[in-house]
Amino acid sequence: MMPHLLVLLTLIPTVAPEPAASWQAGVAVRKITPAGPMWMAGYAGRNRPAEGTEHDLFVKALALQDPTGNRFVLLTSDLVGIPRSLSEKVASAVTAKTGLDRSRLVLTVSHTHCGPVIADNLVDMYPMPDAEAARIGPYTDRVRVWMIEAIVEALSKLAPAQVSVGQGTARFAVNRRKITPKGVLNDSNPEGPVDHAVPVLRVDRPGGGLLAVAFGYACHNTTLPYYRWCGDYAGFAQIDLQERHKGAVALFWMGCGGDANPLPRGTVEHARRYGKQLADAVDAVLSSKTTPLNGRLAARYATVELLFDRLPSKEQIAADLLSKTHAIRKRAEKFAAIVKSGGQIDDRYRHYPVQVVHLGDQVTWVTLGGEVVVDYSLRLKKELAGRRTVWVAGYANDVMAYIPSERVLKEGGYEGDSSMIYYGMPSKWRAGLENRIVGKVRELERQLQDAQGAAQSEKAGQ
Repeated sequence: MMPHLLVLLTLIPTVAPEPAASWQAGVAVRKITPAGPMWMAGYAGRNRPAEGTEHDLFVKALALQDPTGNRFVLLTSDLVGIPRSLSEKVASAVTAKTGLDRSRLVLTVSHTHCGPVIADNLVDMYPMPDAEAARIGPYTDRVRVWMIEAIVEALSKLAPAQVSVGQGTARFAVNRRKITPKGVLNDSNPEGPVDHAVPVLRVDRPGGGLLAVAFGYACHNTTLPYYRWCGDYAGFAQIDLQERHKGAVALFWMGCGGDANPLPRGTVEHARRYGKQLADAVDAVLSSKTTPLNGRLAARYATVELLFDRLPSKEQIAADLLSKTHAIRKRAEKFAAIVKSGGQIDDRYRHYPVQVVHLGDQVTWVTLGGEVVVDYSLRLKKELAGRRTVWVAGYANDVMAYIPSERVLKEGGYEGDSSMIYYGMPSKWRAGLENRIVGKVRELERQLQDAQGAAQSEKAGQ
């Protein structure tokens, strides 16, 4: 090389390549433990307000952003249910404040039976005094504010992060539909279907250290029948993980656990033990190799109408008004008022929520409303199987009733029929609801696949 050329090259500054855009994440938490005594949710036999706190209740938000700027938020909460009236107010406020599209927000509950009653969700299930009922509306308004604050804060905290996924196993869930000559009983059915998968979404700080871990499991949070605020096994699992990983936030979402119970149950020690088993399952994933997310975040959200099997006659309403069962009587009072005013009882539920989220190229996450039985998870994991792992959440965006499969609907029992009383619905669902729901899931998945294909074609043509 000529000397003058060597000098020239040494004078040219070296330009380092720009680092590739990374995923980003943000997390926020709000405590929602009632400040004073309130009626507890979940069991119709409740006859007095809560009498103390085992551990605090929370709403938690995890926001993600892919390298191209697409955002997504998961909200988890220590509540038995979330009604559409609450979820849509939260979603509308979040969109107005942040521009986040409704399809990119998942609102979930843990379905703990040791949380407070909130408005429009199983309220007529409990024979509570008027003074207790009067506390529900103001508390629900505060929960709405806390949810919005947590989501907005999580989005405001978006910062570079390493995001990865994995899956573990926990085995304490037991199918609770025991088929007998006298009908379906709520009892242990070890031969019945369950989903023992523990999906795990891991978020690490760029320099190391766990920022957040979101995980799911398909089992009722019904270990405890007592009168203290508690997140049940899911609450203990989150506490356990946060103690093991200081500075991290653990978030739990419910799978399709409508027909599964933690068995045996009944004591705090049971709940602690199941919580530890679930935390151990999550930790086993965290200590192994997880798969980093790549690709893009994408989502679709829609609603579908679900039909009721039949509407109550005037004679049935009149008879139910005399029932000794509080929930039956309250339901009849509602229907009698509709008929007296000249209205008609609706023959369908008009806004059942169905959502499909692609977490990059790694996960297809289906979220369904209501107390979904396990058949939906098992079916969707089979029908959507492909290059992405399939996760299925229930109890998301709107918990309006149990959602039985066609098998469970035909068999009857609590999940297929009598549970509709407590949700104030006129009857069980009409046959065909499973294919309506699964069909909508498949439609949304096709839309996402088509959009991804179009984007890839456009990129290739540039």
